[in-house]
Amino acid sequence: MFELRASALAILASSDAQTKVSQLLELFDEYQRQRVTLYISRKIDSQDLILPGRPLKPELVLPKLVPKRRMDTPEGRAGLLHSLAHIEFNAMNLALDAIWRFPDMPQEYYEDWLKVAKEEAYHFSLVNEHLHTLGFTYGDFPAHNSLWEMVERTTDSVIARMALVPRTMEARGLDAVPSIRDRFKQIKETRAVEILEIILNDEIGHVLIGNRWFNFLCSKDNLSPITAYRELAGKYRAPVLKGPFNIEARKQAGFTSEELSLLGA
Repeated sequence: MFELRASALAILASSDAQTKVSQLLELFDEYQRQRVTLYISRKIDSQDLILPGRPLKPELVLPKLVPKRRMDTPEGRAGLLHSLAHIEFNAMNLALDAIWRFPDMPQEYYEDWLKVAKEEAYHFSLVNEHLHTLGFTYGDFPAHNSLWEMVERTTDSVIARMALVPRTMEARGLDAVPSIRDRFKQIKETRAVEILEIILNDEIGHVLIGNRWFNFLCSKDNLSPITAYRELAGKYRAPVLKGPFNIEARKQAGFTSEELSLLGA
């Protein structure tokens, strides 16, 4: 029988994108059928695995070296979609990492992140399949690794991970996706618009999960969420948030009025 956290680590270490997706979907289905155990308190050794497992391509470069993605050429549009595929690939990995790395959380925490991982795998597949219709695939363009770098910085603290990955790095997607969607609307690329609508809707739920567990941990340790976030952002060198912000989506994702007011909203 599978064990959830050890299985998440094994899938995280897989270097083939399609294998990772198929194994993750199988793990999700098996868990729903109650064929997977969960050892919450077990310490899991990564055994010198290279994490995350990733294919040889895309080439990872500094953000400033990623080519600008113009919408007036097929390659430019494919490059923009490729950047989304890369975000979803990393998001799938970060959800798997949240499962295996942090012990002694409630069962619902692991179930939440398994659901997130499954949905990110679905998003990756949607974008990559659409890339195929344009004559490209994941790995054909260079990409940057900013999202995963924050995952690596927060390996020592589950509260830092919840504060700075889903509700900081991923929440930036809530702000960015509508404008990308509208750019594809303008050129009437209907399938890309449909995919982006799915991603935006699901990502609200993912950020909500990050908020839920961040606030759970703050409550557990009698911390002010506002103060705790400010201190964690400084300690772990989180990026400074810049607008414009998708206020409605952030409200749906569980940010409080006080938190939104600090954004200038």
